Amino acid sequence: MLRKAFVMQVNPDCHDEYARRHNPIWPELAQTLKNHGAHHYAIWLDAQRNLLFATVEIESEARWQAIAATEVCQRWWASMAALMPSNADNSPQSRELTQVFWLE
Repeated sequence: MLRKAFVMQVNPDCHDEYARRHNPIWPELAQTLKNHGAHHYAIWLDAQRNLLFATVEIESEARWQAIAATEVCQRWWASMAALMPSNADNSPQSRELTQVFWLE
């Protein structure tokens, strides 16, 4: 299992709406994530900095990357684009983080 962490931003006036849309996420999106080998996916909000910190365990990088091409992911990104800085394809702008410590 591979662990990933990344950060994204959420617009300052959209914290509550962002949380509402994730509780729960669309069932078909949750199933797509699971079908592509994503486990233990979590997102935390740092409200002072409008920062989203996400972690996920994945079975393979290729399967994780394939999620972006799914119809449900494309719809999800389009629905979330107004809440956060996004790329031209509606994917959220994000930066991967490098793991420097892990305690099991």
